[in-house]
Amino acid sequence: MFHSLPRVSLLGVVLVLVACASYPEACPSSTPVGLINAQEIARNDRLSFRFPLDESVIDGRLFFGWFGVSNECPPHAEDCYDYPVREYHSAEDYRRPAGTPVYSMADGQVSFSGPMGGYGWLIIIDHPQANIYSLYGHLSPSRWRMRSGMVKKGELIAYLGDPDENGGSKEHPLEPHLHFGVRSGQKSDYPGRGEWRFMAGWIKSCPQDVGWLQPSEVITSQGIPTSGSTTPAVGFLVRWGGELLIIAIYTIGGIGMLVWMVRKKAHKLFIFPGILVVAAGIVFPYKGIITTYSLLLVGILILASGIYLYIRQVNQNHQYQE
Repeated sequence: MFHSLPRVSLLGVVLVLVACASYPEACPSSTPVGLINAQEIARNDRLSFRFPLDESVIDGRLFFGWFGVSNECPPHAEDCYDYPVREYHSAEDYRRPAGTPVYSMADGQVSFSGPMGGYGWLIIIDHPQANIYSLYGHLSPSRWRMRSGMVKKGELIAYLGDPDENGGSKEHPLEPHLHFGVRSGQKSDYPGRGEWRFMAGWIKSCPQDVGWLQPSEVITSQGIPTSGSTTPAVGFLVRWGGELLIIAIYTIGGIGMLVWMVRKKAHKLFIFPGILVVAAGIVFPYKGIITTYSLLLVGILILASGIYLYIRQVNQNHQYQE
């Protein structure tokens, strides 16, 4: 009976997280904003934001859709993929050739630069002066790209990727385009998974409800006050539920392994559970799966306990032999 309690507890957490999720029937529509004067905006040093591409007119070349658009097939459409779940686009996508340079929309600090699933190479820049961050997806991992550090508005950060490296593959190439997102708050304010994840593209929630802003509107209106924008309130389970679940699983697993090895007197393996949890505590934040280093701290404590038990066991064996 007692052996099933951890499973029941974990199942209960999962059910609570699922029960807390609710999705809208429709989201507020957004109006495409033309950027015909984007070059003038880019040259004006007194303005805070610029368009991240040189060629800037928004027209039929826009790939995928506008900010907040649904992935549902429009009425009477032909050759339209029928998505099983309604989702909404949290950014603006601009079709441009591979190798097109991409620039930072504002002064800021690179908070993420690395490979990220369907994005190819992804760069995120925090702009604390406006309390927003900008996201640039489908970049090229084979060309030069900025890895870290401070950036200035208009500074080159990367190039658009080829169809087989920008989140696509040789079997399933992805048309070169920039996925450009802007969001209230900083990257660290959001988790690495779920509807509130910091690198979302298509989500079930309305983008406006989880902090995403319409990028072209922000640029043309220069509409984020210097005092910053308000980060949306995030429920505790929505914000931390996934991370707590991962940390709990690895903590229980690591401690359970250590206890099992003590009972089996496998003292040569005492440090193994701690090493495993420490490794997870390093890799998960780096990959954006969790945003805290709590798991790393737990791993260090388990590793220290394992080392202590190993030294104690060795000393006991020496005393026994004497």
